[in-house]
Amino acid sequence: MNQFTHHFHDLFAQLGLPSDELGIKHFLTTHTPLAASINLPDASFWTPAQSAFLGEAILQDSDWAELVDQLSNALRRVE
Repeated sequence: MNQFTHHFHDLFAQLGLPSDELGIKHFLTTHTPLAASINLPDASFWTPAQSAFLGEAILQDSDWAELVDQLSNALRRVE
């Protein structure tokens, strides 16, 4: 079984988003807070391809699933 180690910035790169610290902070600031009633893949700011990737990662419990959960939590946090 292959296990991959991905980092939070890798998820952003995989989604085609800026993956540097400033880009990640900007994305989170722009899209936070995401309502608890909205499933992460259903958020209006994703492209169809991004939404599909996130949904599949969760559904298949892929090696990206933990980072997708972290992203979901980060978007729901109010600071």
